[in-house]
Amino acid sequence: MVNYRENTLEEQIAFGDLKLQSLLELTNAINSNTPYDQLIQLFEFILKQQLNLNKFMFIIKRDDWQVALKSSVKAKLRDFNIERDLFRFEEVTLLDSSKVEVLNEFDYIIPVSHKSQKLAFLLIVDEVNQLSNLSQPRLTRFLQTITNVLVVALENKRLTKEMMRQVELKKELEIAKEMQQFLFPSDLPKNERLDVSAKYLTHREVGGDYYDFFPIGVDKYIFCIADVSGKGVSAALLMANFQACVRALATYNNFSLEELVSELNFIVFANAKGEKFITFFIGVLDLQTRNLTYVNAGHNSPILTDGKNATELDTGTIGLGMFNELPFLKSAEIQLPRNATITLYTDGVVELVNPKNEQFQVERLIKIIHDFYPLKTDDLNALLFSKLDAWRGEEDYVDDTAVLTCRFF
Repeated sequence: MVNYRENTLEEQIAFGDLKLQSLLELTNAINSNTPYDQLIQLFEFILKQQLNLNKFMFIIKRDDWQVALKSSVKAKLRDFNIERDLFRFEEVTLLDSSKVEVLNEFDYIIPVSHKSQKLAFLLIVDEVNQLSNLSQPRLTRFLQTITNVLVVALENKRLTKEMMRQVELKKELEIAKEMQQFLFPSDLPKNERLDVSAKYLTHREVGGDYYDFFPIGVDKYIFCIADVSGKGVSAALLMANFQACVRALATYNNFSLEELVSELNFIVFANAKGEKFITFFIGVLDLQTRNLTYVNAGHNSPILTDGKNATELDTGTIGLGMFNELPFLKSAEIQLPRNATITLYTDGVVELVNPKNEQFQVERLIKIIHDFYPLKTDDLNALLFSKLDAWRGEEDYVDDTAVLTCRFF
């Protein structure tokens, strides 16, 4: 009896030393910022060389579930579904006979969770080894502890890496947002003949709406507005390219307006491969003759008004980039009355919903323009966005929102 107790005590001390050694090696490796693959190799060494486990499988969640370690496993894993076959295990479990072929090869499963989220599973066999006189619960508790230490450390590494990636992405998006601001005209004309103002809110850091107003000769101006299908970085990149093309083609080529729109359609189709399209309105105004030529390519119809009577400018074609060639294309010419205002806008204005899920709609936009027509365009746009804020209440803007207001005295 004395010898048995001495042996048991010696084994307990040896096992305690082994636990300390294993935990120390693992924590030192973690604190040294050891790469993932090397940590997995160290864990395999502990299981095989220090704990004498010859048959085991270690499964861990990274971007997807993967078998990180596998030793002496005979069953094929092709039909093994980790979520279906393992998620029911909430604690260390002695495995009975199972319909799952892989599970029949193991005696114990040790799950690792954090905040109710499954992170890993260690499956082992109760083998006869130098620790066999130790109670199995002590071994499984230690395995659970050391697996938890490893998995939580790896998860923290993943979260830290993801956080750093998000911080870097946020910086890049902030730079992209600043760069995108350079695409918009910074000094819109305000004089005795013109009063032009714009306001733009992006739903995300960068947006897919675009507006412009620039001269193309003496007393001749182009003004336009556009909206890319989709949102985010891809929409912003396509719109940046589109803006450059509009300026280049309108400034340096002697195109008619229809030829210009047709060429823009070809460019958008080539760049977006038919996966995105751009709704677009463009107008060319001769201030001396007050003649306006325009094409509306599937965009929300701008509102032309003298403060009392409103007309929607809707002649044109379909959105750009849907087809390699536009199926139809027509421009329109009109004479602007004195003190006329043209309000160009994107669908984020008229499709904004209130808490009752009602849209703002064009009729409400026209009424605001008429009710506050004497205001300067800066003040009119500011008032319009205050009305939009009041309309949405606690709801968020769900789309980019742009308004370009042009008054011609």
